[in-house]
Amino acid sequence: MTNTVFVGCTPEVACGPSGAILGVGNGAREAAGRGSRRVDLAGRALAGLGDAHLHLEWLARSRRAVDLSGARTRQEALRRVEQFAAGQAADAWISGSGWFNDLWTDDPRFPTRHELDSVTGGRPAVLTRKDGHSAWLNTAALGAAGFRRDIADPSGGVVDRDSGGEPSGVVREAASALAQRMVPEPPDDAFTADVAAVLRDLARLGLTTVHTMDSARLFRALQRLHDAGRLPIRVVWNFPQAELGAAIAMGVRSGYGDERLRVWGVKSFLDGSLGSRTAEMLDGGGVTGIPQGELVELVRRCAVAELNVCLHAIGDAAVRRALDALQPFGRAWRLWRPRIEHAQCVHRDDVPRFAASGVIASMQPLHAVSDREMVEKLWPGRVEASYAWGALARAGAVLAFGSDAPVDSAAPLLGIDAATTWRRRSGWYPELALSRAAALRAYSRGVAYAAGMERLTGRLRKGLQCDLTVLDGSGVVATVVGGTVVWRR
Repeated sequence: MTNTVFVGCTPEVACGPSGAILGVGNGAREAAGRGSRRVDLAGRALAGLGDAHLHLEWLARSRRAVDLSGARTRQEALRRVEQFAAGQAADAWISGSGWFNDLWTDDPRFPTRHELDSVTGGRPAVLTRKDGHSAWLNTAALGAAGFRRDIADPSGGVVDRDSGGEPSGVVREAASALAQRMVPEPPDDAFTADVAAVLRDLARLGLTTVHTMDSARLFRALQRLHDAGRLPIRVVWNFPQAELGAAIAMGVRSGYGDERLRVWGVKSFLDGSLGSRTAEMLDGGGVTGIPQGELVELVRRCAVAELNVCLHAIGDAAVRRALDALQPFGRAWRLWRPRIEHAQCVHRDDVPRFAASGVIASMQPLHAVSDREMVEKLWPGRVEASYAWGALARAGAVLAFGSDAPVDSAAPLLGIDAATTWRRRSGWYPELALSRAAALRAYSRGVAYAAGMERLTGRLRKGLQCDLTVLDGSGVVATVVGGTVVWRR
């Protein structure tokens, strides 16, 4: 088979038939040798950019649901639901996501079931909030889920109620998850096709590796695509805590799989979110997703089983609890890479603890752009500790950046801008911004390290896989995975 050299880009890169880099820069053409195939990619070649935290399943489901993202008013959101519902069967469930009441200029209060009743024609409707931690239900969906006046809230969940004690239409955390499970799933073949389409879209954005936080159903779809040779980019699957017992029983360990599809860690929720008012804060408030004793036992079981942990923690109290649980385990085993997902608010006393305990800060820069006004409103006195990428980097923490898509855009170039120039342009604690080089590392080397793949990808170095994101002045020119061009403008 023939070697390939990517020319016209800076630096030029040569790779062999296995996809491994043979040479970078001035020596690339010589390393490729005579008779090599030359592919012209005019632009700047970066080590392939990744996303350390997104939701492929949610992205796939969104293709068959109403999109409420960007709706600037309550009435606009309702119009979109009405138009979508009009094209559905009379007995269909209406699903959707992306509503963001804090953005609504006409009325930013949380919505009600009665408003949704007026546009859904009696069909049950479950609409997930932008952050994924709350859902807006109409009367039919509330009834189907068993949320009634005389029924207590589910453990770990909240059902908002009106002055008479009736469910008002918004449910949070465990109650939201229960409601979302009520929505009928598409057939496996349709779901797999939607996942494939999402992966193609991600390649178009310049992503070469993504870490997804999703269910076993998503993993089954990924395996079908992998078997058919239809995974254009590398996928790292992190599974929910509910699957831990089965994983341990089967002896699954972090790193199982191959270079294209890899099993990594266990996702657990310590708290909720800022937007749903359920983040766990040191000054009180929030929802506790997992009690501390159970969390410590979870970490212990994972360390013994050689499975990594991905701990969702947004409020400063939840972040501290995560660090407290992880600290005793130190370097539990060779590939122990514990992660705190989001880490949106970190008390200054806890910033040095990330590096000291080897805890990765898996963060999403675009959340700062979306959340700035909410942070100033809901976390007064904590703003200087919010989205503190610069402080964490200076303290030696490993940063692994992502998007939490579809919560925010999966486009890594937008995230890089948010972490660097946006913070300075906006004047919002510019000392917490990163240099462009540091942001690029968080989207490449940091993403690789967070899944134990730093000897495979994340840098343009001889012997590593040839994963490239090629840019010019207007955006992504091409995406290369393992020496194969998987998308080209």
